[in-house]
Amino acid sequence: MGCVLILAAAAGAAVVALALRLWLVLHSRVVVPRESVSLMAVAGSGGHTTELLRLLGHLSAAYAPRHYVLADTDEISAQKIHAFELSRADRDPSGVAPRYFLHRIPRSREVRQPWLTTVLTTLHAACLSLPLTLRVRPDLVLCNGPGTCVPVCAAAVLLGVLGVKRVTLVYVESLCRVEHLSLTGRLLRPFADYFLVQWPALKAKYPSSVYLGRIV
Repeated sequence: MGCVLILAAAAGAAVVALALRLWLVLHSRVVVPRESVSLMAVAGSGGHTTELLRLLGHLSAAYAPRHYVLADTDEISAQKIHAFELSRADRDPSGVAPRYFLHRIPRSREVRQPWLTTVLTTLHAACLSLPLTLRVRPDLVLCNGPGTCVPVCAAAVLLGVLGVKRVTLVYVESLCRVEHLSLTGRLLRPFADYFLVQWPALKAKYPSSVYLGRIV
């Protein structure tokens, strides 16, 4: 009985310590001057990748290298990313070859997949996202709503909790979300350092969000 109580107390202390560490990570925003920012951008099927690339088109060349994470079956997004990077390189007067990489993970959820099995596929994607994020160690993760970004963002937050690296998480809600957040947005809003919305109705509903108007 005594051993059980000791183990329970130790487990409780570990949970409290992890919760405290998570709170500290989510409430600390240390801005470190950098010459370049290692960026991890999560692409998604449909319009998500198009909106993401429009966002990246506004960023300077200092956001490099760029690591794109996409679902292992998403060939259309891969083609769009290659075309975007080639076009960007053509406009770069320095002639420096683009520094970007594509990384693939399983989809968190396929179209029409039952929600019950989505938990299992998301866990599978998370298991592969953690070593990927640990290897890349980005300075910033940028995402705009595809389900693929949930395990990637979870891995990025975990790096901070474990004391490996504090990763800045920026979430931009999709333009099509006018009055209600997407499921991904609702899940990630508490963990995002900067949560951007593109409609005043969402800003009114979520005052802590950032509203800059239409940005894609």
